[in-house]
Amino acid sequence: MNSRDRTIVYGVLIGAATGLMAAILLNRRAAEGDGETHITTGDGLKLGVILIGLLRAISSLGDDERKK
Repeated sequence: MNSRDRTIVYGVLIGAATGLMAAILLNRRAAEGDGETHITTGDGLKLGVILIGLLRAISSLGDDERKK
């Protein structure tokens, strides 16, 4: 397995683990409240903007080294 394939596999595993943890936390919060998960449109938009920012930050990793 070359470096590119290994990076993709690790990314998939980290993404799946992160998604699982997010679902667990959301369900835990719902269990403490009224038992239902409530995500408003505003919450979804905020999360989307944060995720886009995170992806942009990840894509720019190592840019300083390439410019040298």
